[in-house]
Amino acid sequence: MAEPPDFLSARDVGSFAYITMRDRTPQILTKVIDTLHRHKSEFFEKHGEVGMKAEKKAISLLSKLRNELQTDKPIIPLVDKWADADIWNQYLEYQKGLLNESDRKPSWFQSPWLFVECYMYRRIHEAVIQSPPIDDFDVFKESKDQNFLESQQSVMVLCTHFQQLTSCIEDLDENKLKNEFFKLLQISLWGNKCDLSLSGGESSSQKTDILNSLEDLKPFILVNELEHLWSLLRKFRDTRKKTAIVRVDFVLDNSGFELITDLVLADFLLSSRLATEIHFHGKMIPWFVSDTTLRDFNWVIEHVKHGNHEPMAKCGAAWEKYVQGGRWVYHDHVFWTLPHAFCAMPQIAPDLYAELQKACLIIFKGDLNYRKLAGDRKWEFTVPFHEALNGFHPSPLCSIRTLKAEIQVGLRPGLAEQLTASDPGWLTTGKYGIFQFDGPV
Repeated sequence: MAEPPDFLSARDVGSFAYITMRDRTPQILTKVIDTLHRHKSEFFEKHGEVGMKAEKKAISLLSKLRNELQTDKPIIPLVDKWADADIWNQYLEYQKGLLNESDRKPSWFQSPWLFVECYMYRRIHEAVIQSPPIDDFDVFKESKDQNFLESQQSVMVLCTHFQQLTSCIEDLDENKLKNEFFKLLQISLWGNKCDLSLSGGESSSQKTDILNSLEDLKPFILVNELEHLWSLLRKFRDTRKKTAIVRVDFVLDNSGFELITDLVLADFLLSSRLATEIHFHGKMIPWFVSDTTLRDFNWVIEHVKHGNHEPMAKCGAAWEKYVQGGRWVYHDHVFWTLPHAFCAMPQIAPDLYAELQKACLIIFKGDLNYRKLAGDRKWEFTVPFHEALNGFHPSPLCSIRTLKAEIQVGLRPGLAEQLTASDPGWLTTGKYGIFQFDGPV
């Protein structure tokens, strides 16, 4: 096989990676500093003077980080003792080795974008964990919770639709069941627009009725391989013995409204008997502003359960039961917050790779997961998805993503050129989406 293409990088002036590192990441760091500052009195109430000192220390570390980023300083090793620090520092050494020149060091605007962007969020975590007793403070919690609360109307509409659907799910013929499955998959796709790192941490909640927009949004799906998902899950359902497990894994992206769309889809898979258990994979630490942690997962279920709206409350109560009964299982793993492409998983996290091999289907949500699936490289748009995965094939998998980075593979010839002519920002605005499948067809 030919050498894979170069990594996306901020050294390409004018690229989306460059604009992200120049504009969006400093804006996110400023918001994090502001969030800590606004909680100063809360830290004082909880911890007294020690809390105030901790807040000052975290802000000082984050201000230093912002300055390093904006002046393109060399990337420095992590100094904390968290579980993944050694792996990060080994990866930094690996990046140094790639430069082959003793006088050059990896830096914010010269190194691969995936590496430096992940590194920034890991350094935010380092600043907080080095500042006890506020070392468990989630600097993104407020914006994630706000995203959920501002999307209430959409959550109610979706939960109402789902409760009506489950009341008659036994009576649906195959075709209707398939249509409902596809509908919920599309809702999960467009729910992925609610990404706070894309908006620099500004509000990006779901305020429109997504159900009534699905038909209008279909032309914006550039790769649609939903039929493969249906065939795969129907085959498992029709051929399995009564006691057999059909496991579907979700590698989650954003909390808030997107997580609700994923939970509704997961509930449908159990209610329709297309799956018997669902495993969710989230982040161990606050990540990319809006990514789901265990705390977010539990918080969202709890708030849906206590929603002042009957269909919502019913959904929340059912979800809590699934968790308690072990039919929904939440996992986290340090690998999801490392800078490696997923093709490195068998070497770096063989335990996680073995876990994913137990799934009948893995759904990867969102843009960062897509970038890691395809290695965040400058692939030609027509390169097959299977090739871009670079040997990462734990189980049949599907990427569900709205496009928010200058990377996309598996397009039919001519489509990218056509889009570039008609809509120059097509790769980065979240306006277009894909369902891209890899596995036996």
